[in-house]
Amino acid sequence: MDSHLFLTTKEAETLYRYAKDLPIVDYHCHLSPKEIYEDRPFENLAQLWLGHDHYKWRLMRQFGIPEEKVTGDAPDFEKFCAYGECIGLAAGNPLYHWTMMELSEYFGVEEPLNRHTAPEIWEKTCQVIREKALSPRKLMTGSRVEKIATTDDPAEELTYHKLLKEDDSFPIEVTPTFRTDKLVNIKAADYPEYLHKLSRTSGVGIRDFDSFLQAIQKRMDDFVAMGCRFSDVGIEDFPGLSGTREQAKRAFLAAKEGKAVEKQEYEAFLFYIYRFLAGEYRKRNMTMQLHLAVTRNANRPMFTALGPDCGGDCVGEPIPVSRMIALFNAVLEDGGLPDTILYTLNPAMYMTMATAAGSFRNLHLGAAWWFNDHKAGIEEQLRLCAQCGHLAAFPGMLTDSRSFLSYARHDYFRRIFCNLLGEWVNKGEYPDMESAKEVVRRVCYQNSADRMK
Repeated sequence: MDSHLFLTTKEAETLYRYAKDLPIVDYHCHLSPKEIYEDRPFENLAQLWLGHDHYKWRLMRQFGIPEEKVTGDAPDFEKFCAYGECIGLAAGNPLYHWTMMELSEYFGVEEPLNRHTAPEIWEKTCQVIREKALSPRKLMTGSRVEKIATTDDPAEELTYHKLLKEDDSFPIEVTPTFRTDKLVNIKAADYPEYLHKLSRTSGVGIRDFDSFLQAIQKRMDDFVAMGCRFSDVGIEDFPGLSGTREQAKRAFLAAKEGKAVEKQEYEAFLFYIYRFLAGEYRKRNMTMQLHLAVTRNANRPMFTALGPDCGGDCVGEPIPVSRMIALFNAVLEDGGLPDTILYTLNPAMYMTMATAAGSFRNLHLGAAWWFNDHKAGIEEQLRLCAQCGHLAAFPGMLTDSRSFLSYARHDYFRRIFCNLLGEWVNKGEYPDMESAKEVVRRVCYQNSADRMK
């Protein structure tokens, strides 16, 4: 890998030298706390790369690789070679850069991966994995990771978070995130079963709407006891313009009994429950993350065959600004917004969200998300964040990943960020190198670390 990748000025290189060895605080990821606790060594690179990564699955399908070599039962070597052929021709896709960076950083492999080099690179990486007995914990500590926040359902037991918290041999703090997708999706056909699970886990018999809210509060306290500092939601829908407690109660009780909930009632329920959750987050000093404008499981046959998070999601419709403003104002009336980070899968919402962030204290535009976390998308998001707000207050980078090699994405971001800032220094648009270094420190590390305290 070219050590000067994305760095086009001497100022950018100076800033990157300052940024590259900063610790990593990954406040939003999808790593398994069970895998971290058990710390079993990996067998090969196909396990590391292709076991959970729907980014790669999507690209392989688009290239025409049969499903057997994507998520099917083909041998790991065949899957790896198929990915090697695919990525070798994926010019312009961020996966090409991430793949190159991961091979260089973790395995010392500098030649490009393609269909010709795949067998040789397979052997080299397998040898490194065997000799170093690479495991989740080794990869994390070797990546200078300081803290991470996983993504966890409120009805989960947090068994492995408890075990990790009690394990003094592992220096990295692993905390849960209160992810409420299933909690608020009362339209789901299995919602009554979900409530039974939540009732068992919380120890609160959910008989009515009041006990439902009590169960949420109990689980939130359990999460905070495990170090939780973040919440998250990433469903397709967004609350309507208003919603009373009575409306929310009627919708919830209907869903509890397995009855259909009308669209207007559902939106009213969302408005009330988001408002309630925001107040509870504020009391517990938790950051509220809202992932917006996503369409889940667009490919229904694939969802039926493979389940969620298999590469079938896509960009959703922009959310009306009136709805966001109505919710934020309602939460303000209740006592104030918690620290809140907004992400959008649809870049058409960037200007709306960036300017909304400037209208409400504690509201921030988050990192370029998912289909936007390529070089051009990151630059677009950062420029808008700087032009419409305060770049030094940007919450920072995250992996949003299920892979233990994805910390290279922090390096990817740091290179792009330092190049953009270095360009402004070079052109005299921001001619203060010492202050530029402070901006780098805050954005690449400190702002994330402060939220994890």
